[in-house]
Amino acid sequence: MLTVLVPQGAEYGAVCRGLKRVTGDQPIVKFIPVGVQAVGEYLQQWSQTKDFENQVKAGILVVGLCGSLTQQYKVGDVVLYQNCLYQQQTLECSHIVNLHIQSIVNSQQSIVNIVKSLTSDRVICSATEKRYLGETMGVDVVDMEGFAVLDFFHHIGVEVAILRVVSDDCNYDIPDISTAINSDGSLNPLSLAWKFIRQPIAANRLIRGSLQGLKVLEQTMQLLFSPK
Repeated sequence: MLTVLVPQGAEYGAVCRGLKRVTGDQPIVKFIPVGVQAVGEYLQQWSQTKDFENQVKAGILVVGLCGSLTQQYKVGDVVLYQNCLYQQQTLECSHIVNLHIQSIVNSQQSIVNIVKSLTSDRVICSATEKRYLGETMGVDVVDMEGFAVLDFFHHIGVEVAILRVVSDDCNYDIPDISTAINSDGSLNPLSLAWKFIRQPIAANRLIRGSLQGLKVLEQTMQLLFSPK
């Protein structure tokens, strides 16, 4: 069974809630920090543990939220990555695992969209920049961890799939919370609250989109891992 990696915090909570409704065997779920460097360091440390090889041999599924960079994808849409771009490098996700996930989702008459993704070192908060990146780089969605996971496991021959839910679209700005992310990939609650206070409308929009995305993430995890 695939081992699930999910960013710490609310996304991890949503995944755990979804899996609580699953009867039978459940996947190993590990929460990862936010950001390329922090994820790389976490994976390096994990790889030194005695159970690592057994835990990853069936493959890795990264799940969580993402931001849309095109008009095509809206809040609540479920997306499955075809590939991931970071600093002019592109890595492909597992075609085999993607087909498996698609077959499960399609059998439940749900929709999963195949997308090209971008990994960013910072939060892309401006609607103008979101659309610009989507148009000029030929990508559909953005996150802050995808490429780091792909890169690490690509070097050791482990299959990786990435399934995410859109939590903010490309039509509106969201608060710039990059400085609220600590160097270890954790969130600074006080800094985050201050950012939200300074941009209340954008913050409210981000919170509403995140809550909607988290609900879909929870439902998707239950669907994926329920006995067929």
